[in-house]
Amino acid sequence: MKRACPGTQPPRRRLLDFVIPLLLVSGCATHPAPVPVTAASARADVVRSVTPLDGVGQLVLVTTSGWNATTATLSRWERDDRTGQWRQLGAPEAAVVGRAGLAWANDSLVGPDVAPVKREGDGRAPAGIFPLDTIFGFQAADVAPRFGLPYLALQPGSECVDDPASRHYNTIVDRSRVGAVDWASSERMREISQYRRGVTVGYNVTPPRAGRGSCIFLHIWAGPQSVTFGCTAFDAGSLEGLAQWLRRDRRPMLVQLTQREFARLQAAWGLPTPTS
Repeated sequence: MKRACPGTQPPRRRLLDFVIPLLLVSGCATHPAPVPVTAASARADVVRSVTPLDGVGQLVLVTTSGWNATTATLSRWERDDRTGQWRQLGAPEAAVVGRAGLAWANDSLVGPDVAPVKREGDGRAPAGIFPLDTIFGFQAADVAPRFGLPYLALQPGSECVDDPASRHYNTIVDRSRVGAVDWASSERMREISQYRRGVTVGYNVTPPRAGRGSCIFLHIWAGPQSVTFGCTAFDAGSLEGLAQWLRRDRRPMLVQLTQREFARLQAAWGLPTPTS
């Protein structure tokens, strides 16, 4: 089994039955002639208006100085309508990512620079856009705070399966409720103190692709100099505040990029402009 990470690489996605269940002013008599709308201009308008974040009201933005950097800056953003202006909430804060930095979640996202693509066990956190779909923690459901996302109370048998050969790959399961254990590697989540509060990241889901990485979370860090096995981690108090801020109806998303890729993709993805 993989060593428990202080900032890890965990789960999500298809929560099985036995799991928890991751946008007329008039006056004069003369008017300018209307500008004809051609097929080309209509297509251009669509391209300009549609971004990967259309319909998203909450955004967690994480940026690093480069692909191999392990420290990051995290900020929270929200807006009132699907294509409105982003508002930053509070000041940016420190975070840490995978022990080897970041890697693209998908080959199709790779830009002009040579950059790694995420693989199981590479120690890199995924770069891209991902939904935030479930809160988890050690508290029982009846005593946990009320959250705006579904809550998963971790049990003694809660494991995130990171064995690519398992039919439960990249899923949190309860070992005690699985008929046949078909994995040789997993994260025993109740044994990892940094998982006393976390948020699942919708990476490599529906369906998971074997070997492309698993068990990716936002969770509590082991300090500003710590690293993870592929997750993004930060201060416990900040994480608790973020968890209580997230709302399912706001379609919260995580965007993780290097600063160079952020600059390249900012306009196309409809990303905000961070303040210092």
